[in-house]
Amino acid sequence: MGLDAERAGDPVCPLCGRAIPEGVPQSRHHLIPRLRGGKGGETVQLHQICHNEIHATLSETELARDYSTIAALRSHPRLAKFIAWVAKRPPAFKSKTPGKRRQR
Repeated sequence: MGLDAERAGDPVCPLCGRAIPEGVPQSRHHLIPRLRGGKGGETVQLHQICHNEIHATLSETELARDYSTIAALRSHPRLAKFIAWVAKRPPAFKSKTPGKRRQR
């Protein structure tokens, strides 16, 4: 993890490893989507940009079936490419979700 993730007191985004300082857009991600049996299940705090990329990449079914852990999410080729890209940005970096969206 980089220096940003080592700042005392700031939570760390488990997807990209960057700190999530107060005031930075963030949200909770259900590791198993609520609509696929994850209501009341484990959640993780992520940068909003990281959360957006997860949902732009994977369907609810794919998340529930194959990507219900941070390790599994980090292993997905598109998400791995995104993580390498966003890890070079400051923790407060915001952007529209890059790249083509998955087909619904």
